[in-house]
Order: sequence, then C-alpha cells, then structure tokens
Amino acid sequence: MTVAVDTLILGAGAAGLFCGARTAARGQRTLVIDHARKPAEKVRISGGGRCNFTNLDTNPSAFLSNNPHFAKSALARYTPWDFCTLMAHHNLSWHEKTLGQLFCDQKSGAVIKMLLDELDQAGGGLRLETTINTVARAANAFHVSTSGGDIRAEHLIVATGGLSIPKMGATSLAYDIARQFGHAVVDPRPALVPLIFTDDHQSAFASLSGIAASVQAKAETGPGFAENMLFTHRGLSGPAILQASSYWRAGEPVSIDLLPGQNAAAWLTDLKSAQPRLTLSAALSTQFASRLASFLAAAFAPAPDAPLGSVSNRQLEAAAKALGDWQLRPAGTEGWRTAEVTAGGVDTDGLSSRTMESKIMPGLYFIGECIDVTGWLGGYNFQWAWASAAAAGEVA
Repeated sequence: MTVAVDTLILGAGAAGLFCGARTAARGQRTLVIDHARKPAEKVRISGGGRCNFTNLDTNPSAFLSNNPHFAKSALARYTPWDFCTLMAHHNLSWHEKTLGQLFCDQKSGAVIKMLLDELDQAGGGLRLETTINTVARAANAFHVSTSGGDIRAEHLIVATGGLSIPKMGATSLAYDIARQFGHAVVDPRPALVPLIFTDDHQSAFASLSGIAASVQAKAETGPGFAENMLFTHRGLSGPAILQASSYWRAGEPVSIDLLPGQNAAAWLTDLKSAQPRLTLSAALSTQFASRLASFLAAAFAPAPDAPLGSVSNRQLEAAAKALGDWQLRPAGTEGWRTAEVTAGGVDTDGLSSRTMESKIMPGLYFIGECIDVTGWLGGYNFQWAWASAAAAGEVA
C-alpha cells in the first residue's frame, strides 16, 4: 500500500525536522523519514553537547559557495533572532560564549526535543530506521520506495546532509538524487577539519601535541582567522586551523601569524635594547609554552640560544617575519571522519535562492548541508539549516 503525503522530507536532521514543522504548520500532510535510529545526531554532538545553535554575526560573507550571493535571501528572511524567539517560546535559554556563538543553556537534547515537539504539534509525521531505496518522478508526483513501503508525495525535500562524520550515517544520497534529476554537484570536500603533515613537521608537531597558541591562520584564498591553534599527533587543529581548512586546497600553503596584532620586529628589537642577554628562546617563552618557544626559536633563528644583544637587527627582522608569516604546506586533511561539515554540494545555479526549489524539476527542493553553501565554525551552519529550511517550508 502506498502512503500519500503532500510533502516528504528525506532526512531527520536539523534542517529536515525544522522544515517539516513549517510545512505541516501550513496544513501540508508532511512526513519526515531517515535511516538513522535517532534524529538530529549532529545537533546532539554540537558544541560538545551544549549545542551552538546559531551565531549572532551571521552574514553572507561567513559562507563559502561558488555563488557567494545565493545564501543572502534565505539568511535575510530567517535570522538568528528568529530562532531565538522559537527557543524562548519553548522556555529555552542561551548564552553567548565568544565571537557571537550562542549555546543552549539546557544543552542539545532540549533543542532536539523542541524540533520534535514542533513537528508533532504541527501534525507532521516522523519515521526513523527507514531506508530509502529509489526515488522516481511520475504522474506529477514523486514516488519513493523505502524499507517501510512506498510513499507518494507532491513535494520532495532533500535534507540528508553531506559526507562529514560517516560513523553517524552520512551518505551521498542527496548528491545521487540531485544528479538523477539533472543537477550539477560541486565536488564535496571535508571542511572544518584538522590538517595533517607528512614532512619533517609531522614528528615536530607530534612532540608538541596538546600545546595551543593564539594565532591567525589563513589559506591561500579566504580570510584570516584569529583564534586558537592546537598541535596534534598528526598535524594542526583548533578553531583557527579548522576555519582555514574550509578554504584550503590540496598543494596550497597555509600561513600562520604566530603573533597576531603585534609588531614582532619592534618587539624583538625593543627586547634586544632592554635585555641584551635574553635569548630568543627565552623571549618567545613569554608568548608561548616553553616547548613551543624552543621549537620556534630553533626553526626561525640561526642561533636560538645566543643573547639578543649578539644578534643583528637584520636577523631579528628575519625571525620576526617568519613568526608573522609561517608558511606550512599540509599533506592533506583528516578527511570525512573528523570533518564537521561538507564543503561543496548541490550546485546553487540549479536552485531558487528564495525557495530552494529545483529550477529543473518542479516540486524538488534541497536544504541544509547538501547544498553548496558552507558556513564558518561557530553556529553558522545551523543558521543555514534553519534559514534554508524556512525558505522551503514557506512554499513546499
């Protein structure tokens, strides 16, 4: 027996559940299905379980896409404060941690419950542990074959996410459906992901594992990110590196400013005048953990243990330049296993920026992470989930 609905949503993550509540509230017979055992697993792990659900500084410049203008309409029409209003309606509170990042005081489970309550109260249905076998279009409707039976829908919304964190069930289903109906897909790649090294830096970084430093990291293209960097057994991580990784491409360098906001040359020459017996390693120990200071001094100075008074100003300037523009060439990233999101995805040229509907196949929509729109670290990707879902939910 075939179940008939007005709107079928594939994917019970943040975007799918939120969109389902919106379409159901408009009187659409809505069903959300997912192959997972539990809904909204990415919401559950967000912010270490505290759920960084949005960012107050959300604006289109904080998103990567082949079309940087695509996200503008949806983001303008559904803002972080709109989602905060919904949270308040469910008696949930929040706090700003840093850089506009909002976290739920009641943690991620409360946000998931809110999404499920919204869907249920609006009359929408939810089926979990339901495998999607085939998707077809016939007689002005979509026909989806699943492990739980066939479903017929006038509107099909794809919210199955990208390829990041495969242990949580990530699949290429969204891209497969997009290609099936004639859409181009921008090559997906891991984003917000640690960088790894296989050259001499690998053993050096492994010896520094666990040490953090406040830096500015920048890929060859894209802005610089002034946040913490963390040394790992395989390379570099931390917010600054994760941010830069979204812009990084294989073979390109990453530039690290180890003393952001400081005039390193002036600092070193002033130290030379004030404390000529101080070594570069000791000087750097005032800025970094001692092990890191020793490593940097050895890497950037011909005689790291020589008194600054015996080092020429030209040598100090060279060391300062290296500290401000440390050029590193990663061998790659840690890949999908640790990537927080997917960059690339369904090409926005084939979608309406106002409704997320396909320009090729009427009634077909794509929302959330599966689209070629990727946000910065810190709640931006959830805001894109809410905004793109709201855009589709107004019309589907």
